[in-house]
Amino acid sequence: MAEQAKSTLGLTLDRSSPDPLQRQLRQGIITAIEQGRLRPAQKMPGSRSLAQSLGVARNTVTLAYDELVARGYLEAQPKRGVFVAVRAQPMPETAAQGAIHWASRLRARPSAFEQIRKMTNWADYPYPFIYGQVDPTLFPIQAWRSCSRDMMGRSALDWWSADRAVEDDPMLIEQIRTRILPARGIFARPEEILITLGAQEGLYLAARLLAGEGARVGLERPGYPDARFIFGLTGAEPVDLGVDAEGAAPVSALDLAVLTPASHCPTMMVMSPARRADWLDRASDEDFLILEDDYEGELALARGPALKSQDRAGRVIYLGTMSKILAPGVRLGFMVAPEGFVHEARWMRRLLHRSAPLNNQRTAAIFLAEGHYLALMRRLREAHAERWYQVIDRLPQDLAGFQAPDPCHGGSSLWLKLPEGMDNAALLQGALARGVAFELGDPFTGAEGAGRYIRLGLSCIRTEAVRPGLKLLGQVAEAL
Repeated sequence: MAEQAKSTLGLTLDRSSPDPLQRQLRQGIITAIEQGRLRPAQKMPGSRSLAQSLGVARNTVTLAYDELVARGYLEAQPKRGVFVAVRAQPMPETAAQGAIHWASRLRARPSAFEQIRKMTNWADYPYPFIYGQVDPTLFPIQAWRSCSRDMMGRSALDWWSADRAVEDDPMLIEQIRTRILPARGIFARPEEILITLGAQEGLYLAARLLAGEGARVGLERPGYPDARFIFGLTGAEPVDLGVDAEGAAPVSALDLAVLTPASHCPTMMVMSPARRADWLDRASDEDFLILEDDYEGELALARGPALKSQDRAGRVIYLGTMSKILAPGVRLGFMVAPEGFVHEARWMRRLLHRSAPLNNQRTAAIFLAEGHYLALMRRLREAHAERWYQVIDRLPQDLAGFQAPDPCHGGSSLWLKLPEGMDNAALLQGALARGVAFELGDPFTGAEGAGRYIRLGLSCIRTEAVRPGLKLLGQVAEAL
């Protein structure tokens, strides 16, 4: 019989389940809200009392509450406690004639996925090891403003302000084609390039066009969680691709493989030449396609050539991003694929939002044409390299027992396995109290790696803050 613990709220935790207790608790509270067992404005039990009734660590409850506050299900009121958010409760079926119980109508629940959670207040912490955020001291704001003013010139404005349902800015296409792609070994015609809202939209478009019920899609484990969620929504069958020192290991009988070979997400390991050749040979012999997500893009310190550059059969669809160089909020990426596929992806994109914002496209095109983009890329690579080497240099002393990937390749983050018996949620709780912020690794690993990994982002922390931040984190770890 499964070992279970039940609270006075009727929340049940199953310790025999592979799902982490914190995730079970979050989902139990969400279900209780949706079913009306927890009412709007109802006060939640204190974290200590709920932890005692469930027989779990107080940190488990605290982190679950924090997550649900961030999602909008709960509200934290200073000096009063935690309450069910008024807006989180669906309209009761008895409240009005014909009221709809929305939870029973939804065919998908994306909010329930174990997603990567970005701290909105990361800048409040003196040591923010957070991935993907911008270091404002490195961004050439004056140059971007100048490019934005040029974008507002009459000739440019007349073009981008028009209703262009499927078009992309030809200037940006040309800059990507001639300045970015050749550095990755990719040579493409304009009609083989599509602008996307970051690489994320490229994943979605490819999933809609290539996956569905019965399709077998290979997904790295550990790997980028949103890729798994996006393809899962199509009804495709996910096939785990184990990752070793050479990269994702090939398997047979696939329809599509989603890979991050140049810089694996989240370990930053580079796929070996032999493994790349194996994937391309198998794709040809077994007649499947490869979706290459160049996850780290130009920022990777050690990267192999793009898989697309070695593709002679037209089986690789390449996804690139400019967001990691410019800023996440700019939301610009690109897809490179055979013309026929790009044609269909363009019209699929039209069904979502027509074209990507053309004013942003033109500003980025000017930024590229004037050399600012490549200069910024070099500046970021230098800063990330300095921060990464500082972490690697101090890792054995400050974080004894933590394991980095082997081989360990540089980039804008470092993936670490915790010492045996240490829980990442407890480490985060103690670290936040000392001003150190980082990301939990759970969304990347699934239940089998829950609590075991963390990711230290290096894109936004000041270089001079890396060593003292690492030392503080080590002190928290030692105390645990």
